[in-house]
Amino acid sequence: MSTRSLEVVAHRGASAERAEHTRGAYELALEQGADGLECDVRVTLDGHLVCVHDRRIDRTSDGRGVVSRRTAESMAALDFTGWFRSSAGLAPPTGPEGVLRLEELLGLVRDHGRAVRLFIETKHPVRYRGLVERELARLLRRYGLAAPPVRDESAVLMMSFSAAAVRRFRAEAPGVPTVLLFEQARGALRRGVLPPWADLAGPGIRVVRRDPGLVPRIAAHGRDTYCWTVDDPRDVALCRDAGVRFVATDAPATTRSHLSGS
Repeated sequence: MSTRSLEVVAHRGASAERAEHTRGAYELALEQGADGLECDVRVTLDGHLVCVHDRRIDRTSDGRGVVSRRTAESMAALDFTGWFRSSAGLAPPTGPEGVLRLEELLGLVRDHGRAVRLFIETKHPVRYRGLVERELARLLRRYGLAAPPVRDESAVLMMSFSAAAVRRFRAEAPGVPTVLLFEQARGALRRGVLPPWADLAGPGIRVVRRDPGLVPRIAAHGRDTYCWTVDDPRDVALCRDAGVRFVATDAPATTRSHLSGS
């Protein structure tokens, strides 16, 4: 991928203003003009991909338990918004929402009038080794998204902190761009060299703060950078000046405002 101007990716939706990974959070992010949406996915007991960050649903719903030991149907009956409204002291803009299936989010992106990228992170370690990547590739094939005509214009990118997961997905859907996420740059990564099965580098903002020169070193090898999670205006400016391609942010409207006003 070639280096381009900075694009804003809504981290778990507009999660500073709506409960993360809910349809409402993603709809708000689209209204705010986000260039992309980010989500985490896990596999349920009955084989569905759902948008949940944690291994357990205790933090983000009124239910309890491990995602992989619950069915999608049982989690659809829970409320994944109340915890956020309560902690933020907000009245609900909509009613309670159950768990969001990845299929529903894909439909939301597909039906949106503007081209928006979806960054999908598979979570690890998980109970079903490799199943999440296989199911993701299967779902993308069903939606006609597994073989984009132009790789750089793919509507979907797959991400993981697990090198094994990224390699597995590359074998399943070689046409879909991949992002290797990391919290520390060591060895070849520190020199800006990515493995052949990763298209983009995915450092956390702390990595870029410590070594802003990492981004141009990555660009010198023909790769772009996706940086997470960038909310502070100083970090937004740092990423822009370093040449980051995509920033994941909890507050897409605010981040876009920082960029347009700078």
